[in-house]
Amino acid sequence: MLDDPVLTTRAEDGRDVPLLVWRAARPLLTVSSAPLGGGLGLRRWVVNATVPMSYARDDPADHLAELAGGLGLDGPGVGLLTGVDVAEVVARADGGVRIWATVGLGTPVPAAAPTPAAPGQRVGTVNIIGYVPARLGEAALVNAVATVTEAKVQAIADLGLPGTGTPTDAVTVCCPADGPAAPYGGPRSAWGARLARAVHAAVRDGGAGTVVPWSDRVAR
Repeated sequence: MLDDPVLTTRAEDGRDVPLLVWRAARPLLTVSSAPLGGGLGLRRWVVNATVPMSYARDDPADHLAELAGGLGLDGPGVGLLTGVDVAEVVARADGGVRIWATVGLGTPVPAAAPTPAAPGQRVGTVNIIGYVPARLGEAALVNAVATVTEAKVQAIADLGLPGTGTPTDAVTVCCPADGPAAPYGGPRSAWGARLARAVHAAVRDGGAGTVVPWSDRVAR
């Protein structure tokens, strides 16, 4: 089970910077595109950490490992970064599936845009953490990532924004490591459909208002 995250802060550059921490009672089978703990494997925790929009470290995995160490987190886990104030996380649930999203859509871009974003362009980040209460097979977990992404894109379209996401979006999907493995995670599968609905609701609701980056807010 992945329970609600704990909101805490860490001292950095003279400021208290927020981060969210999920702790699992037992290791969860996880697929993730996060800079720390990405890929497929057993994970014990997830961290989603706010950083300033000026963030320029070229070692985000090492930075996240340092944060995890400061929190006393043991074993393998997942670490994500965002310019959004993670205190504004949006949680949604559907039929046992749970989704948490921090939604930054300041400058959404089309995935197949003909030219890259201009240097210095503000892009924001959408981080999505999901939990399915039943074991998914490895292929189903990969399919679940696609389902989460499709639902995110649908929500962005419903918001009337001209893009499919941001260049720094990340997805993490967790499930129990034991039990019969469900073979499918697509949007018309039993668990994929619930994932899609919960993600769509979280991203749509999280992106409906004006999201001010955390560092812009504290600078005011």
